[in-house]
Amino acid sequence: MDREHAVQTNFSLTQLADPAMAASEKILRTCVHCGFCTATCPTYLLLGDELDSPRGRIYLIKDMLEQGKAAVPEVVKHVDRCLSCLSCMTTCPSGVHYMHLVDHARTHIEETYRRPVADRALRALLAFVLPYPNRFRLALLGAKIGSPLRPLVARVPGVGNRLAAMLDLAPAELPNRNRTDRPGTFPAETRALAASAALHGTEAPARTGRVALLRGCAQSVLRPDFNEAAIRLLTRHGVEVVQAKGEGCCGALTHHMGKADSSHAQAKRTIDAWISEMDGAGLDAIVVTASGCGTTIKDYGFMFRDDPAYAEKAARVSAIAKDVTEYVAGLGLMPPIVESDLVVAYHSACSMQHGQGIRTEPKNLLKTAGFTVKDVPEGHICCGSAGTYNILQPEIAGRLRDRKVANIERMRPDVIATGNIGCATQIGKGTAIPIVHTVELLDWATGGPKPAVLETLDQRSN
Repeated sequence: MDREHAVQTNFSLTQLADPAMAASEKILRTCVHCGFCTATCPTYLLLGDELDSPRGRIYLIKDMLEQGKAAVPEVVKHVDRCLSCLSCMTTCPSGVHYMHLVDHARTHIEETYRRPVADRALRALLAFVLPYPNRFRLALLGAKIGSPLRPLVARVPGVGNRLAAMLDLAPAELPNRNRTDRPGTFPAETRALAASAALHGTEAPARTGRVALLRGCAQSVLRPDFNEAAIRLLTRHGVEVVQAKGEGCCGALTHHMGKADSSHAQAKRTIDAWISEMDGAGLDAIVVTASGCGTTIKDYGFMFRDDPAYAEKAARVSAIAKDVTEYVAGLGLMPPIVESDLVVAYHSACSMQHGQGIRTEPKNLLKTAGFTVKDVPEGHICCGSAGTYNILQPEIAGRLRDRKVANIERMRPDVIATGNIGCATQIGKGTAIPIVHTVELLDWATGGPKPAVLETLDQRSN
């Protein structure tokens, strides 16, 4: 880092006594305002406003925090427009941890800024519904009933466009509940292990691992088939899978809305559930099929670093958290038993490539499974999902989705694969190309059922 050109700060000793402020001050001093981040920031590319770039937001946040100011509308507008895609962190040559800085800014905004009534009510509704599967399911049923009223909903003052976006994102039909929708243990299979061992002339182990699988909140309602495929894939590879009793939302959705109390309470509940398993039968990993959740879970150690009751427990959880493709890559994928000539466009979620630094594992697994894999042009640019962003900032999110879909369709793939429910929902609303989770293809290739969306595609072609 070029310290001569680094951002200069002027926080008081009293301010720096606050651990959150001290952490942000350190991040601010890392920035050398070089502007490399502007080249890969989606909102800057679309809007062309310096204040809608990471560099511009850093200055706004610095001034707000350093002066001890309550958030003002101008700052709120530009921070709200940030997707937290973290592409800037991948690009930054100085290692600025923008994620922690913008998270702090959002918490400060939540604590010091009084939003308009309609905006406040909408955010409270999202925080009340999305992290809770039963509430979310009821809300989606309500959205289905209310969809004919969309023209009227869109005219609601202050939030009509966002309420309309909620209706647009709701699925036409909800999948049925399945076995992944409750706590339970799924034993490792032995037949596949034995067959693979016999093929290689080795002795089959009784079990290759034991993992906890995050059930999740929105994903468990919208696409329970993602976790079902993961369970089949993992158990087929000799891994015992447990869905821990007491586990709930990981806290990511409310965390990125600046609602620290809610997100921490949700995270603590889930941490306790996993620690119980770790201290009981033991866990080799905590496996996550939604990369947005995985980024937050891997950051628990930082989030709870100053909590005397949870610092150690959170660090233990973060230390063994892995994306499902990261874990399977470590195991080694068994040889595929299904031959396929499908061309797969792999969409790397921002939370996967930028948040967790996982870039090659999913693509290599798909290639090992026999698929032809194509990278999406401008793959580093966000699709516009970003948690609740496509509801709270629907116009920008829609432009980003259209840009992403155009890049995907240019490749003429048979199917799109991704590792995040938000991306699957967002992109799926913009294209007729079927979209699946990466593990669905890996599961199918190694002995599982063909993904339902591909069966539907076959029926259409016939």
